[in-house]
Amino acid sequence: MNALAPCVAPDGTAAAPIAGTTILRERGQREVFCGLTGIIWLHRKIQDAFFLVVGSRTCAHLLQSAAGVMVFAEPRFATAIIEERDLAGMADCNDELDRVVDRLLLRRPDIKLLFLVGSCPSEVIKLDLARAAQRLSVEHVGRTRVLHYSGSGIETTFTEGEDACLAALAPELAATAPDAALELMIVGALPDVVEDQFLRLFAQMGIATVRSFPARRAGTMPPVGPNTRFLLAQPFLGETARALADRGAVRLDALFPFGAEGTSDWLHAAARAFGIDEMHFRSVIAPGRERAQRAIAHAREQLAGKSIFFLPDSQLELPLARFLARELGMTPLEVGTPYLHRAHMAAELALLPAATVISEGQDVDRQLDRVRAARPDLTVCGLGLANPLEAEGLTTKWAIELVFSPIHGFDQAGDLADLFARPLRRRDVLKV
Repeated sequence: MNALAPCVAPDGTAAAPIAGTTILRERGQREVFCGLTGIIWLHRKIQDAFFLVVGSRTCAHLLQSAAGVMVFAEPRFATAIIEERDLAGMADCNDELDRVVDRLLLRRPDIKLLFLVGSCPSEVIKLDLARAAQRLSVEHVGRTRVLHYSGSGIETTFTEGEDACLAALAPELAATAPDAALELMIVGALPDVVEDQFLRLFAQMGIATVRSFPARRAGTMPPVGPNTRFLLAQPFLGETARALADRGAVRLDALFPFGAEGTSDWLHAAARAFGIDEMHFRSVIAPGRERAQRAIAHAREQLAGKSIFFLPDSQLELPLARFLARELGMTPLEVGTPYLHRAHMAAELALLPAATVISEGQDVDRQLDRVRAARPDLTVCGLGLANPLEAEGLTTKWAIELVFSPIHGFDQAGDLADLFARPLRRRDVLKV
């Protein structure tokens, strides 16, 4: 079940192993959140979209607790609860779903984009949400677009919820004009403040048209076509990248924008694609790069020489390990990731220390055995594993905080470094 193996290329063929890098492929018990969690940041990003989960009360409780929604708030997500009568066949699930959607859109006419989100229960009973979305789109044409995607946790990790959402939206994007000039697309839901920082940098470089996917409103989603060049802002958007490529868009290969080095390389990929003068590019990014390096320096004193072990969680692990190793002097012992996309991660893998073990997938018990044997200075893991490991004397970092915090770009580099330094400071204080 667990074997050292080469990565698999996007076309399904076995790829050659990366020189000096051990890749451990694991298929066993996993410890991750489900894809429904992505709704927490997506509903804040697309301001006139609504996410209707078709699931159980457990799904509703997960979203409510993860979002921390107060009783007087009116969020843009909800759960259409599958009851016992639905499971027993005493009610027509499609009629019930139509009734819920009609009532929702009557009450909330501001909703322009409605996602029907599948869950473990809806998939187990084979509820066809694709057909339901088509039917409801026709019924509400001209007012609300209805799409669907799966947020089920049966076979996915939690960041794949965003990937599935954007992959469902990509075929709906308008086509660019055949003779249109090159346009740049930033792909991945970023906090507005981070997105604005990137947009300002691209404008200073002189890139005329830069769009974000997803946009902040349903009516301003970017067009896509052969003249589109896109940068992935998030490492977990494999299906979205494939869907955009099917529309003719071209991915720009780059490191992911974490830390001074990663952000510089990410911006540089766009500058090269759009023919920006090299000296002009360097002058534009110099202030931000210098700020990032200064902000990182204070955490380097705490982190340099420390070992770190990543358990698989979000697919952010490889870029973050590269950042920690190259800019903060940490030693990644093992970097686990739920899925390894060889093409998207090639540049990241090439910069990791040769002795780093890369693991794809998970077998929790085996990985915990390796953590205990290695005794790293810091272990990055999910909430369910952190407390038991802390009880064993290991210092841990909650992986999910890395998804919910603004960590991309120059101006967030210091905050990103501090997220890893903070648990070690806490450990040192408690020792005293």
